[in-house]
Amino acid sequence: MDFLQGCLLCLLLTIFHFLARKASKTPSKLPPGPAQLPIIGNLHNLGDQPHKSLANLAKIHGPLMSLKLGQVTTVVASSPAVAKEILQKHDQVLCNRQVLLAIQARDHHQFGMPWLPVESRWRNLRKVCNSYIFTTQKLDSNQELRRRKIEELIEGVRRNGCEVQKEVDIGREAFRASLNALSSTILSLDLADDEGSETAREFKEVARGIMDEAGKPNLGDYYPVLGKMDLQGIQRRMSNHFRRVLELFGSVIDERLGKQKSGSYVSGNDMLDTLLVIGEDNQEASMDTEQIKHLFLVLFVAGTDTTSSTLEWAMTELLCNPNVLAKANEELDQIIGKGNPLEESDIHKLPYLQSIIKETFRLHPAVPLLLPRKAGAEVEICGFAVPKGAQILVNAWAIGRDPSTWDDPNSFVPERFMESSVDVKGNNFELIPFGGGRRICPGLPLALRMLHMMLGSLVHWFDWKLADEIVPEKLDMEEKFGLTLQKAKPLLAIPTPR
Repeated sequence: MDFLQGCLLCLLLTIFHFLARKASKTPSKLPPGPAQLPIIGNLHNLGDQPHKSLANLAKIHGPLMSLKLGQVTTVVASSPAVAKEILQKHDQVLCNRQVLLAIQARDHHQFGMPWLPVESRWRNLRKVCNSYIFTTQKLDSNQELRRRKIEELIEGVRRNGCEVQKEVDIGREAFRASLNALSSTILSLDLADDEGSETAREFKEVARGIMDEAGKPNLGDYYPVLGKMDLQGIQRRMSNHFRRVLELFGSVIDERLGKQKSGSYVSGNDMLDTLLVIGEDNQEASMDTEQIKHLFLVLFVAGTDTTSSTLEWAMTELLCNPNVLAKANEELDQIIGKGNPLEESDIHKLPYLQSIIKETFRLHPAVPLLLPRKAGAEVEICGFAVPKGAQILVNAWAIGRDPSTWDDPNSFVPERFMESSVDVKGNNFELIPFGGGRRICPGLPLALRMLHMMLGSLVHWFDWKLADEIVPEKLDMEEKFGLTLQKAKPLLAIPTPR
């Protein structure tokens, strides 16, 4: 059902609902915003590219504005200063999530760390991630495994692209490498076990389906009275996506537990082993099978989708800017040397490669509106009142293109970061692709390692040209909006060994 058609179809239901209850009082000092229509408020202002629509509205109404999306008061931040107010100054009041109905499928909101309230279960999961999964020591101990997956990525490109002069789907190859790196680290197996792996294809399809469904405007989110009706079928489809992923991890966990009980299992000290035994030493950190499955769902879906999408955007920008690609090659040749593999220990010696990744994050943040927050109490921001229960959106896409912050904001210019101390770790609010405050993405350290290694290796080992004789000026740069932001059309490019 088309979203606006759904709005019209439910008009009678919602108008009776509105008339049957008194409107809750909201502060008169709300941030400014566009005029509202009866019943639907500002839903018509979102369009099919909400991050762009909201950015354009912010140019009119300011960096902190309010909208009424159905019955939901929504406040949108579109500048670094306002983002800092939300993610740092008022983080304690604004740290909890506006839990989307799609995420409530299979009770995922009760287990998935990004959606849990900041209470004991969230703190325990966060502690597990920070103490057992994404520590520098743990990541360092697994870097040889990731290096092998990068080698497999390069060999696959060489075999499928160079030897037969066939175009390479950059996003698909990046997804496969990310999936194998994660599954090898977490489960000691390759989920994408061979070329054209059906498992990898299906997992990519499911991961994208989850992000698409979570990003779709859902009538039930904006009109609570309609929540259980699932008029658009979003929860039904999301439930099916979640089921497929949870069953996959459930079977892997059951097989591991069976081997451990039989005494035939030799520990590989992977993440699953760690999660199954940490409860013996720390009861607070113990996790049951259901919690582990939902944690893996988050790690795999978010980790593979966002990493592969960002890598695809980075390669797209390099192919559209040959001068930047040439500078990247020059730096890699000087620091690494032709024919020598890139190692994770080399990343800090490659400031231009790091700048390319930062510039990609600036123009193409993987989660353009971050994850929605919810005001736990009324709070004053920049002189305006944000009511309790309001939905809070931080438009990272708009912040990355703010002309008051960035010179020539729509151009891909990595040089802007060469003499800059700005990083993506949540301390500089002009660049927040991973969010900020206590809800910053815990997978940031692994994502940065994988992105630098994949992009640096693809650039170092191959020269690239666009498929079908497309010139850079004609390359399709359209975005496909979901919870994450993907390239609408896959990037196809032809590699040649350097």
